[in-house]
Amino acid sequence: MNYLCLVYLAPDQLHSCPDKVCFAYAEELRGSGHFVAAQALQPVDSATTIRIRNGQTSLTDGPFAETKEQLAGFYLIDAKDLNEAIHWASRIPPARYGSIEVRPVRELDLSSLASVSNAG
Repeated sequence: MNYLCLVYLAPDQLHSCPDKVCFAYAEELRGSGHFVAAQALQPVDSATTIRIRNGQTSLTDGPFAETKEQLAGFYLIDAKDLNEAIHWASRIPPARYGSIEVRPVRELDLSSLASVSNAG
């Protein structure tokens, strides 16, 4: 099962963990067979939030909510269960400066999407 490990950091901690430390962790994760993907994000001032209400699309600069910490990146890992995902997430280097949210990825059944596209 895939788990998304969301890395949250306060703005003044965004560069506290050197990239080479995160790359080394990703290589360790890859070597263990648990690595699916990982990526760092640009700061929140580069974000755009999209909302659709009553058929109207609105765009807002910045993140959805005001928080002290911001989403800084993620690791997508393959683990047999939540305990194994927590084990690997607890070793993500930026956890020493911020927090890591571990969330199971909900698998989507895309088989009905194929029948819709074939009908249209």
